[in-house]
Amino acid sequence: MKKTLLLLLFIVITSCYQETSIAIEGDFTTSYANDDESIPVIITIDNKITGADKYEWTFEGGNPATSSQKNPGEILYSKQGTYTIKLIATNADGESNEFSKTVVIKEGIKIEFTYEIIKSNFSPVEVILKNTTVGEGLTFKWDFQDGAPATFTGKTPPNVVFTTPGDHTITLTVSNGFESEKQTQTITVAPYLVSLFSYEPKFEDDDYEAPVSINFTNKSANATNYKWTFEGGNPATSTEENPTVVFASAETHEVTLEALNDKTSQIYKSTITVLPNTNLRTLTNIKLGINQAHNNNNIGAMFSTVTRQVYKANEINDTNSSLVDIVFQGLNSNFTYNRFISPDQANNYGFLALKNAQSTIFINSQNLCNCGLNFTEAQFDAMVNDAPIKSLNISYSATGAQEFGFTYPRIILFKTQDGRKGAIKIKDMVKNGASSYILCDIKVQKQ
Repeated sequence: MKKTLLLLLFIVITSCYQETSIAIEGDFTTSYANDDESIPVIITIDNKITGADKYEWTFEGGNPATSSQKNPGEILYSKQGTYTIKLIATNADGESNEFSKTVVIKEGIKIEFTYEIIKSNFSPVEVILKNTTVGEGLTFKWDFQDGAPATFTGKTPPNVVFTTPGDHTITLTVSNGFESEKQTQTITVAPYLVSLFSYEPKFEDDDYEAPVSINFTNKSANATNYKWTFEGGNPATSTEENPTVVFASAETHEVTLEALNDKTSQIYKSTITVLPNTNLRTLTNIKLGINQAHNNNNIGAMFSTVTRQVYKANEINDTNSSLVDIVFQGLNSNFTYNRFISPDQANNYGFLALKNAQSTIFINSQNLCNCGLNFTEAQFDAMVNDAPIKSLNISYSATGAQEFGFTYPRIILFKTQDGRKGAIKIKDMVKNGASSYILCDIKVQKQ
């Protein structure tokens, strides 16, 4: 009987023990740290499982790859993909339960693309695009400002053509389904090709009388090569950017410039009218001061028919002193004693000596020179070429070089050291104290 009671007690105790074994219940959750689903991704695990005292975590593709902690904390994923997080939870009662979750790790976005211009950036510009953005599961959208095509969806677009001059943006938007990134680059199309030029004669040819030497200034835009044609010119053609051409015949000459680049060309034309050669240079309204005006640097008394400039005392230097071929001497503001003198005699008439001075013959008084000269104001005014003075015998004589008083209009004849003959017409004698001057027109042979 006693044995029977003990057996019954054992059965009761055993039954009670089995009824109180601890069950493993609950689950765990995962979340993206900072809501960032693009690599690198940190997954945070919140373990809400109860009844377990041992945990075996496996993190596929994660770092760390395993853990035995109840709360393993943060798991780092560095590669895009779909991964399983698995937990086997057990306890001392021999209970075991397995839990798993799937996490999707999306590709991070690092946009990289380049472009290459075919030939040049002259319109139209064709562009090759190379997309080197790395990643799986990415989508690509291209926008080409004013380009053809204007948009494209896909990793590698076709060649794009930009025609309009100016800056154009190329924008690539990349998405991984969670976030999007954008990168923009700019391509510049050069302005349209323009063919254009201007021209200017050399200083000594600014009367456009034959022969004329012309300097051409190329004002074309966005050209790389040039083809010039000069009707009646020497040379007749040129590929220089800024050529110089001589036109020997008196007529209208057509000049053509074809400007080119590797995409297109354009032609511009103009005409140049060359006049007959009169061999006469006409210079008007030349002011020449009295000695005091010159030496006080108010109005110069020295003139060059080569540079066509009047020089005051402080403007004379070693370069221009040898070019002066006319010097006016006016002793006072009342013009009681006046004459034109040879530059090499300037130091004898109240001026400083000129370095390498020229020798010019002047006939101040035609009526006194007894040389058969009587060139009148009317002849001067009517002279349109050098024929009237070409045959004049202009030689030095003391009487012809004599001074003259306050009388105008008046004609003075001269011959330069290089043999050019000319005439000076005094149109006015302006009394203005220390700044008194005469006003002249000068006509002189060019050669």
